[in-house]
Amino acid sequence: MVVREGHEAYGQKLGIRYKRTCKCPPSHINCLNAKEWLKCQLGVWQFSYEARDVRDKHVHPATFPISLSKKVIELFTHEGELVLDPFVGSGTTLVACNDTNRNGVGFDLQQDYIDLCESRLGGQANLFSTAKQVTIQDDARNIANYLDPETVSLIWTSPPYANLLNRRRKNKSRRDRRTEQLGRIEQYSQDIRDLGTMQIDEYTRAMGDIFEKLLSLLRVKAHCVINVPDMWWENKRITIHVSLIEELRKRGYELRNIIIWDRTNVVNRIGIFGWPSNYITMGVTFEYLLDFWRPPKK
Repeated sequence: MVVREGHEAYGQKLGIRYKRTCKCPPSHINCLNAKEWLKCQLGVWQFSYEARDVRDKHVHPATFPISLSKKVIELFTHEGELVLDPFVGSGTTLVACNDTNRNGVGFDLQQDYIDLCESRLGGQANLFSTAKQVTIQDDARNIANYLDPETVSLIWTSPPYANLLNRRRKNKSRRDRRTEQLGRIEQYSQDIRDLGTMQIDEYTRAMGDIFEKLLSLLRVKAHCVINVPDMWWENKRITIHVSLIEELRKRGYELRNIIIWDRTNVVNRIGIFGWPSNYITMGVTFEYLLDFWRPPKK
């Protein structure tokens, strides 16, 4: 289902299901077996893309593989539970929810991304899934209008990168610098509500405001996983992951783990970045998965 302004469900409680439909013991945090659980214990994860993944930066400037999304969802939820993506973008979270029989709700401001989600989900057919996925074109600041407290079992998202995409690419990290990416600006939009237009300090506060409102929607001890990179700006490292950890701790979240998404197997044509006078690790070769949860009530 897609909800846009004018739809009867716009701004209203969804009434979407959120209780587990599996037969796992109450104490289990997921449906994984011991072998699958063991694979999740490593602090560095690698994934490959598949044909259904969106990799064209003309379509969306920053996507992640369905396989990554499925692993996060299967690690922190049971079948039938509710997954929330506040910045759904190309819709990968909802595709993974469909694959894994989880209910999912994704929000985005941009019409093009909502249309993309609709297209991708329309092409999905999971005969074994009884779950529902809903895409809503609305501001993440309004999510509480749609969901009841303590119904979300996982928040999983890759938020916009502040205004760090609003710059011309110089391709210093590529062997062939005369690619179509040279000089390109890959911003999400210029909508003033979009976090992708904000400077890092304003961006961090806005993220804190959004996630503070989402905290009450999470079940106690339910997880919130945020995929972010660090970036370089004017020869300085912008530690987005540090800023978000500090901000979400202030807003009531507890950091549980930091997982490294090792992207070296999916990055093409790595160049000699910084050689020979300035050592700078290539930010495109890894990203952070920040794993928080809503701490138990005292």
